[in-house]
Amino acid sequence: MTPGLQHLPAVVQRPGMPSGARMPHQGAPMGPPGSPYMGSPAVRPGLAPAGMEPARKRAAPPPGQSQAQSQGQPVPTAPARSRSAKRRKMADKILPQRIRELVPESQAYMDLLAFERKLDQTIMRKRVDIQEALKRPMKQKRKLRLYISNTFNPAKPDAEDSDGSIASWELRVEGKLLDDPSKQKRKFSSFFKSLVIELDKDLYGPDNHLVEWHRTPTTQETDGFQVKRPGDLSVRCTLLLMLDYQPPQFKLDPRLARLLGLHTQSRSAIVQALWQYVKTNRLQDSHDKEYINGDKYFQQIFDCPRLKFSEIPQRLTALLLPPDPIVINHVISVDPSDQKKTACYDIDVEVEEPLKGQMSSFLLSTANQQEISALDSKIHETIESINQLKIQRDFMLSFSRDPKGYIQDLLCSQSRDLKVMTDVAGNPEEERRAEFYHQPWSQEAVSRYFYCKIQQRRQELEQSLVVRNT
Repeated sequence: MTPGLQHLPAVVQRPGMPSGARMPHQGAPMGPPGSPYMGSPAVRPGLAPAGMEPARKRAAPPPGQSQAQSQGQPVPTAPARSRSAKRRKMADKILPQRIRELVPESQAYMDLLAFERKLDQTIMRKRVDIQEALKRPMKQKRKLRLYISNTFNPAKPDAEDSDGSIASWELRVEGKLLDDPSKQKRKFSSFFKSLVIELDKDLYGPDNHLVEWHRTPTTQETDGFQVKRPGDLSVRCTLLLMLDYQPPQFKLDPRLARLLGLHTQSRSAIVQALWQYVKTNRLQDSHDKEYINGDKYFQQIFDCPRLKFSEIPQRLTALLLPPDPIVINHVISVDPSDQKKTACYDIDVEVEEPLKGQMSSFLLSTANQQEISALDSKIHETIESINQLKIQRDFMLSFSRDPKGYIQDLLCSQSRDLKVMTDVAGNPEEERRAEFYHQPWSQEAVSRYFYCKIQQRRQELEQSLVVRNT
């Protein structure tokens, strides 16, 4: 190497580089005014800036910045990496074409893989259908049998306590759901929002003739209700049972009920029936779809000839009333011969579809998913093992056919891989020879290098003088 160039940085020449190409130093001035270095020519690829990695011929990225970011390449985010990992896992299940040609029986595995893909798509579609079905109320009508009975306790003159010395009766209201297939039985009170027992006002007065029970957020469910009162006369009573509808139901105004053919229904069902009436009678405005042109019945109910769709829920509120309670008239008898008699009534109630619980448990179940994931991992490991065995087989076959040529090709391939792994720019073998630096561009490189050093030293001196003067 020429003695004058022993301390030069690694300035390399690319093949095909024209002589005299300018190489500006990044971050440094481009020379004094009037010098031939004025301007901003393109950066020469082989110039080594100040921040070099010791073992590389490429600028080191700043701290906190990855190599991909320093090279301007997009860095994948976490969701993108997870999606690519999923795609990679699906691709890892597929056997390469070469293996399928070597082992014709592997076609059965590929058929199973295609069937699995169709099955996964079907299951996913069904899961979405189940999720949509669970958003809608799933109810079925069942029979709730109501049992009403009473007992009479005559007065006992020789009783020690005051309760036994006075005649009294006790009324019991109980019930159960007929043909209930669910394992968890519902309490009787869970079907009702309120229960009112109205006794004879003449016997018990205006302040003690009503017995009321209303549901509250802290109500504890019970299997029945009991009412005990003093008395030795038969009593006529009226039971008012208000069912607990879920979702809430309303009684329609008589005019609206005749128009829609509904008596008591949920708000969504009422709006749907009203929309069906509008479509059937073509009441929607043909020019402005937002409006409804009412017929004579529609105008009588809503008291306007024309209204918007958005006004319907507000106007329906005045036409919806609380549902009617179930009314049962009963006689509390004190006759000993009637003590064993029990009155039974069947009431139609709405209960949750048993299938809804099974659908919810199916969506929440993770046992099958864990088993499937474990089997998928085994499949991936098996496919990876098959690929490795195939690589070993190809290696042995290539080596057996032409050992000398294969070793030469392997060395060339390893040399290329080493060059890529070390990320070395240029040709190190040429750069270590003195002739490489006897080219036309070397004089300009040396001048530029020393100019940058002078400028750097000049800036340091100016900074030290400024600090000393202050």
